[in-house]
Amino acid sequence: METLSIRLKIGDREYPMKVKAEDEAKIRHAGKLINDKIKRYREEFGLDDRQDLLAMVAFDSMVESMEQNTINTEDSELIKSSVIRINEQLSSLL
Repeated sequence: METLSIRLKIGDREYPMKVKAEDEAKIRHAGKLINDKIKRYREEFGLDDRQDLLAMVAFDSMVESMEQNTINTEDSELIKSSVIRINEQLSSLL
């Protein structure tokens, strides 16, 4: 498992971190998404306070995560009920 030392710029600060080589692209992409949201909030609301911007990005990201978890749960239930139905149909044929 190879680790890389990278510097990730979020907002106006750089954060040194060690990451797995295979995770580098994903981590850099996550940093880009955060910076894009910061920029969007800065332009949309005219905010310059870094803490306010980061709080808004964190809140927005949490809402998105919760929505995705709801979708995943609904999908899992649909898949589970489909598998049960298929299993019952197969059992009736045997």
